[in-house]
Amino acid sequence: MDLRPHHFILWGLFIAAMLLMPELVSKGTLRTMIFACYLAMFAISWDILSGRTGYISFGHPFLIGIGAYTTAILTRRYGFPVEASIPIAVVVTMFGGLIVLLPALRIKGSYFALVTLAVMELMLQLIPVVRPDLTAGTRGISRLPALTRGAEDGYYLAVGLMLAIALFAWLLMRTRLGTALWAIGMNEESVRGSGLSTTRLKSFAFLVSAAIAGLAGAFYAHHLGAVTPRSIFDVNLLFQIIVACLLGGQAPFLDPSLAHSSWCFCWRTCVRQSALRWSSYGHFWSQFSLRSRDRAGSLSMR
Repeated sequence: MDLRPHHFILWGLFIAAMLLMPELVSKGTLRTMIFACYLAMFAISWDILSGRTGYISFGHPFLIGIGAYTTAILTRRYGFPVEASIPIAVVVTMFGGLIVLLPALRIKGSYFALVTLAVMELMLQLIPVVRPDLTAGTRGISRLPALTRGAEDGYYLAVGLMLAIALFAWLLMRTRLGTALWAIGMNEESVRGSGLSTTRLKSFAFLVSAAIAGLAGAFYAHHLGAVTPRSIFDVNLLFQIIVACLLGGQAPFLDPSLAHSSWCFCWRTCVRQSALRWSSYGHFWSQFSLRSRDRAGSLSMR
């Protein structure tokens, strides 16, 4: 899709609204928007792999957790400065995900989704019992060094990081690599028949997705000031990420920032009851299944 004037207008209005938010809302709402920004980063990461290539991952909190726990262990247990621990966390996330999840890319469909979900659940069970002297077991690691002081500074940091990641992802999808990833999601056999290595393309998408997840997870851990197994390796977080991507759709200009942030804000302020939460999950997942079936049907007719 070519750029048009209204795209720049929409982005300009969105950025201006985000920058003016601290002057217009309360501190409580501002903290909600901070979480919205981090959720948008997680959703962008998930979308690069699952939204583009069609390999639906249920284990994305595993990557986020690697980044969060790596920076937490380095800063609290070994005294690393935050400036060094966050880049290391990104590298460790890419390497750890490469070892554990990359072999799963050789399978497709529901099998891939189940394997990634199993990895996340396995991590949830192993963190409290493996080296609790480092991970602090179920209690998690607390008193992490803060990156900012106050809700306003934390908000501007989260917004800046989200916009940088969104711009990177948008530019990536406009390259030939991005087009190839789109093509894999539409018809992987055709891409393979054209002479391109789908394994390399999927590996590239996975590494980029893991790097963004590790970066966002590390910043998120320092924003919270603590990291626990239940706060990261959580099915609730996974579904929020997926639903944010479903709301964002495939519009490359407002997705992945505006839709994701708007979804999280409405979610945190309006949908608080457990029954409503899981009902909305079911609704969006059924819509996703119907869209996937319709797309598969149209491809088979071609």
